Amino acid sequence: MKIFQYCYDLALKWARHRHAPSYLAGLSFSESMFFPIPPDVMLAPMSLAQPNKAWRFALITTVASVLGGIAGYLLGWFAFDTLIQPWVESMGYQAKLERAVEWFDIYGVWVVFIAGFSPIPYKIFTISAGFLHMAFLPFLIASAIGRGMRFYLVAGLMKWGGPSMEQKLRDYVEYIGWLVVALAIIAYFVLR
Repeated sequence: MKIFQYCYDLALKWARHRHAPSYLAGLSFSESMFFPIPPDVMLAPMSLAQPNKAWRFALITTVASVLGGIAGYLLGWFAFDTLIQPWVESMGYQAKLERAVEWFDIYGVWVVFIAGFSPIPYKIFTISAGFLHMAFLPFLIASAIGRGMRFYLVAGLMKWGGPSMEQKLRDYVEYIGWLVVALAIIAYFVLR
């Protein structure tokens, strides 16, 4: 059974849906505050399915993600003690939060840029920047540059690859999918 190939074909079909840009914006916004799935999983197939709109999709993703980052920042600023801290403690994430605070102490605003560009969960740093009362303008600039670079890179690679990349990914998506599952299981046992 080719589960990942089916999911890939389904993702490409959904990527052509007329409401896909709205869903992409919603996912991008929510991922910057709380949602665990990165917007790249929608941006990449949408850029593959409609390469002529790749830059538009990257812009939508960037703007919505930065707006979500601002919402996360405000959440951290105004609701950390009443909402976020009790949730962090109940989920056992106190050590991760303390590590984020250490990174802010060491790297300052650069940690927001790095989290915006890399696979590090950006949401941790948007909320942390708020409750640490980081200056808003540097936060906003670092977020916009980091997120923009990441999403334009993803869209650009998909646009550049075009239909041939779409077919190549389809050919190898089963292997890639099972490799990711295996790595996730290994990471779980190593980090546990």
